[in-house]
Amino acid sequence: MRAEQGARGAPARPARKAERGVRVALIGWGTIGSGVIQLLRGNGEALAGRLGASVELARVVDIDLERRREVRVPKSLLTNDARAVLADPEIDVVIELMGGLEPARTFVLEAIRSGKSVVTANKALLAHHGREIFAAAEAAGVGFGFEASVGGGIPIIRTLREALGGDRHRAIFGIVNGTSNYILSAMAAEGRGFDDVLADAQRTGLAEANPTYDVDGIDAAHKLALLVQLAFGVHLPLDAIHTEGIRHVDAEDMAYARELGYAIKLLAIAKRHDEGIEARVHPTMIPLEDPLASVQGAFNAVCLLSEALGRSMYYGQGAGMMPTATAVVGDVLDCARDLRGRGGPRLPPLGFPVASLARARVRPIGDVVSEYYLRIQAADRPGVLGRISGLLGGAGISIASVVQRGRKSGGTVPVVFRTHETRERDLRRALARVEALPTVQGKPVAIRIEESPI
Repeated sequence: MRAEQGARGAPARPARKAERGVRVALIGWGTIGSGVIQLLRGNGEALAGRLGASVELARVVDIDLERRREVRVPKSLLTNDARAVLADPEIDVVIELMGGLEPARTFVLEAIRSGKSVVTANKALLAHHGREIFAAAEAAGVGFGFEASVGGGIPIIRTLREALGGDRHRAIFGIVNGTSNYILSAMAAEGRGFDDVLADAQRTGLAEANPTYDVDGIDAAHKLALLVQLAFGVHLPLDAIHTEGIRHVDAEDMAYARELGYAIKLLAIAKRHDEGIEARVHPTMIPLEDPLASVQGAFNAVCLLSEALGRSMYYGQGAGMMPTATAVVGDVLDCARDLRGRGGPRLPPLGFPVASLARARVRPIGDVVSEYYLRIQAADRPGVLGRISGLLGGAGISIASVVQRGRKSGGTVPVVFRTHETRERDLRRALARVEALPTVQGKPVAIRIEESPI
């Protein structure tokens, strides 16, 4: 049946002649694009051996063709006219690496309407417009690969879509942003503050000049939206994901975390409950013995809790030119195999019909129950600790332990609490009362604890 008909009854493209290779166009000749070109060239013989035909880089599209790059491309392949390439019937696969929402969305949809397979690393595009794009690819019966959009070289998309497609997943925990993980790792190892480490990361190119998407959790939220669709089969709007960044994490918090037996990581977290799902991105304390705590630098890791498989973890380089390019070329090969063998994709983009996506029922962050680390800068006077403890206890918050060291008569000292499980809204109300005390300086720091992430 598949040899005669594409997805949703779309007519299949005719089988390719054996002598004809698969022709690829690249839109976006930046760092990742250069890595893709290197792999297509350097591994061309191996790709042809696996496919039974060549994979040919036929066109490279970029708005700036004069900028010097480490990878050279013949001028005959270069153009800044994306629409001419999208309309070219000789192009089989379009790789979109330009980033952003527009014109990336328009170009991807035009490629799909032209009957071309598409590969992208654009997590922001898919987080905002994925449902529309997935549906278009499914209806047109074309291949669509987006492995590089989450986790760089970690094959988490393929794992969820294919290898674990028969299981039911209860939770996802992931370190999915390399820049924030590098900053937190350096702060923990070297005892330095956030601003200092960020400045160093920007000087060395590990952080963008404008790091907002990375350090404020936005990039991780984009990736979580995609993971939730694949794992839970629900559509998760971005604005339903509670998102916090790492700017407020202090070197002092890092030191206290280690003393208490924890590491602080920016986690993307999703849990499935009978009444809905939790979806949140924020700094989280996890036990030092948990495998996620050992993920350092720019590496990424995603943990799943599945009903049949149990816990599994997927680890690797989450960003960078060659890890991401590897994922892109893997998707190109997947699309090329389908073009050569069937004239249509093996699977819909999500691994199941996009029409079956249900709208996620998301638990409000105020209803989330967690343990907490609290750091409160309080006056070093008799009775202050008792007053703070009383306000917390009056809100139903049970205190597991208290750490207070150092004396500064007439000044302030940090007081650290570790709570038992409590509801978020109750904690926030109590902290508002604590912050209003004349003996408390500044805003209390609260970091959620996941004692056993999954």
